[in-house]
Amino acid sequence: MSRQRTKWIIGIDEAGRGPLAGPVVVGGVAVKIQDKKQNIKVLRHIRDSKKLSAKQREEWFSILTKHPKIEYAVVKVWPKVIDRINIAQAANLGAYRVYKKLNNVTSRQSSKSTRLLFERGREHTLLDGSLYLPGHILYKTIIKGDEKIPVISAASIIAKVTRDRTMRRLHKKYPQYGFDVHKGYGTELHRKMIKKFGRAEIHRKSFKMSSA
Repeated sequence: MSRQRTKWIIGIDEAGRGPLAGPVVVGGVAVKIQDKKQNIKVLRHIRDSKKLSAKQREEWFSILTKHPKIEYAVVKVWPKVIDRINIAQAANLGAYRVYKKLNNVTSRQSSKSTRLLFERGREHTLLDGSLYLPGHILYKTIIKGDEKIPVISAASIIAKVTRDRTMRRLHKKYPQYGFDVHKGYGTELHRKMIKKFGRAEIHRKSFKMSSA
């Protein structure tokens, strides 16, 4: 009987590319399967985070982060870095850091032969939308991947829930802006509060604040 080679599939997505305040958060999940036809049952009915209510996202977050066959990682890239290198590069930086975290975890759990295959980029690494990794890594960016690929959908939930929790914590430090309501996005309320109180250090200075 032939021996099956353990394979890892990684999905990566981000949350918070467009807000006026707060970090861009990149989430990733790594799923171990025995062959291409096998999959984790829990991911079969998962959906993109944007199609779930806040309560549903929290429920999924709990399932994903506690599942014994799922590894996950999260990286936050804060406004000072976003302002210095721009939002696209900040999101990609976060994606690379998430990839490295998951690579380290999966390498520790893999045999030497499997680890070498992973390090050479022969495993599946799938990114959503406009996220990219450095050229020495083999990966695939999939438009609307969070709607099509369960492992990316899982990553989108990890990123979104983490970011929403972060913005609720920031609301306690900056209650005047209403971060608990709009999570830093450029809503009419948020822009009015910026006009009234000015920008805080948590705002992205490279983003336009006017037009409200």
